[in-house]
Amino acid sequence: MNFIAMDFETASAKRYSACSLALTVVRNNQITDEFYTLINPQTPFFWRNIQIHGIHEQDVQDAPTFPEVWEHIQPFFTPEKLVIAHNATFDNSVLKNTLQHYGITPAHYLTLDTVKTSRAFYPQLMNHRLNTVAEALQIDLHHHHNALDDAQACANILIHQVQQFGSAQLQRFIKEVK
Repeated sequence: MNFIAMDFETASAKRYSACSLALTVVRNNQITDEFYTLINPQTPFFWRNIQIHGIHEQDVQDAPTFPEVWEHIQPFFTPEKLVIAHNATFDNSVLKNTLQHYGITPAHYLTLDTVKTSRAFYPQLMNHRLNTVAEALQIDLHHHHNALDDAQACANILIHQVQQFGSAQLQRFIKEVK
């Protein structure tokens, strides 16, 4: 299977406040490339978000803004590309709201949520948080809430599910983002 795993961290509850982003590129069920960047969200940070991911305002003061990042990653978000996330509702919303905030044309792509696939395939788990699923599948998750580590774990969860259940079983979970 070919796909991109995406993970955002945000500066606050505002969905346009992306302060870090990671993409993990998977080709033929193998991780082939990765992208990570801090982002200057040009908005104040909330203490609770800092507590979760450890990114502070001073960490991003010299980081690119989202429009600068978008110039480089936009080719990954086209109608034929599959972009996955663990709790894709959140990450897709951050992307949509950030694009809207900066007046950038909305992205159209295919998406799949590994929370939903994990609920379907592993109903016995006590919950389906990223760290719980990763641990159950013996997937390394070094620093939970580090966007790159989370994107890698998400990619490995889907690779594991493809190997265990087959890509045909995953087709029903793929949706369009418009």
